Amino acid sequence: MLKTINLSKTYKMGKIDVPALHNINLRVERGDFIGIQGPSGSGKTTLLNILGGLDTPTSGEVWIENANITRMNEKNLSDIRCKRIGFIFQFYNLIPKMPALDNVELPMIFAKVPKRTRKTKAEKLLQAVGLEQRIHHSPSELSAGEQQRVAIARALSNDPALVLMDEPTGNLDEENTKGIMMLLEELNETNKQTFIATTHNVSIRDYAHKVYLLRDGKLTDKQTP
Repeated sequence: MLKTINLSKTYKMGKIDVPALHNINLRVERGDFIGIQGPSGSGKTTLLNILGGLDTPTSGEVWIENANITRMNEKNLSDIRCKRIGFIFQFYNLIPKMPALDNVELPMIFAKVPKRTRKTKAEKLLQAVGLEQRIHHSPSELSAGEQQRVAIARALSNDPALVLMDEPTGNLDEENTKGIMMLLEELNETNKQTFIATTHNVSIRDYAHKVYLLRDGKLTDKQTP
């Protein structure tokens, strides 16, 4: 499903090189549920952005479904991001002036899903994350946890083969965290969707098939829950 080959990322801060990732070699099979733990600043978000084609590595390669996305032009990369990858961002990235329903529909518009189909699907997804009574509320009218659940529904809207999650339950209480993780676990088991979650929360072990540690930009010590 996904693999990286000697993936590295270095940022330039003036004349100083700041290494973020060091020779990451990761292999993810279809239907895997992968957890990547690590403290703040360990490179988790950088890694996730590169895996999803939102950032480019300084060196190395990322392959998704036998395609080297590090060599793709922007048009082909955008097509893969739209149709094959779902993103759950740590800070939601919802469109402020759009109600929850429209935010969830947005990826389906880009994928050219018919209007009636996308509306029905968006409603079902918002119901699945417990927001059926909030579908017409804008992000400013939603709590942080509700915005996170809208972001999760949006990420699932195009039935992506690969879902990348950056602290997916970071703003949810214990009850909603359990509900969301059970939903993701069900999708993983029934649809064979592949999930990669970066988190500092050790409870990811309750759901992930494999857990890796990322410290100082190095992926180490593969663990099994």
